[in-house]
Amino acid sequence: MLTHAKLYSLEQYARVRPEFRAKVMAHKKNRQVQLGEHINLLFEDALTMQYQVQEMLRLERMFEPEPIQDELDVYNPLIPDGSNWKATMMIEYSDVAERQRKLAELIGIEDRVWVQVEGHERVYAIADEDLDRATEDKTSAVHFLRFQLDAEMIRALKQGAGLGMGVDHSHYQVATLAIPAAVRDALTQDLLEQPLQKSS
Repeated sequence: MLTHAKLYSLEQYARVRPEFRAKVMAHKKNRQVQLGEHINLLFEDALTMQYQVQEMLRLERMFEPEPIQDELDVYNPLIPDGSNWKATMMIEYSDVAERQRKLAELIGIEDRVWVQVEGHERVYAIADEDLDRATEDKTSAVHFLRFQLDAEMIRALKQGAGLGMGVDHSHYQVATLAIPAAVRDALTQDLLEQPLQKSS
């Protein structure tokens, strides 16, 4: 979890920003998964969220404790807790008219994004727990997803099991059955081994 103590002051951030930004961009490379041509997942963690907060504070010239805490309260829930992954999902169409048309077609897509640990069932995203980001007419271009993994899935990943991801929507079907090892390894580091449930 991010706290005030873990953030740079505005003055400190001005000095370290180029180096810090380069570090975050390199870090993100192994935390992004492209699903088909138009959906990009960025798997968040404490570092990516710190960058978001620092950039927001810089943009708003924010240094008072209360508004900073408000920002932390917004972004901390997007940090995984060791039993899940949390991702920002971006639906990307460069043409504005096409994007509007597709967002109308893709209602509910945020609930049809899945991850699958080799040998286990698919885990579908729990989307937008903070607020409803869709309307009756269209979905949003940005969603926040949580993938909740059980102890056996986590153990399998720690032991080197493969990882797949995809989207199962009537207007957008894609499956990437072998996520690159560098991405799989980076995401596995987010997870903490959980006690296995004893069968009765």
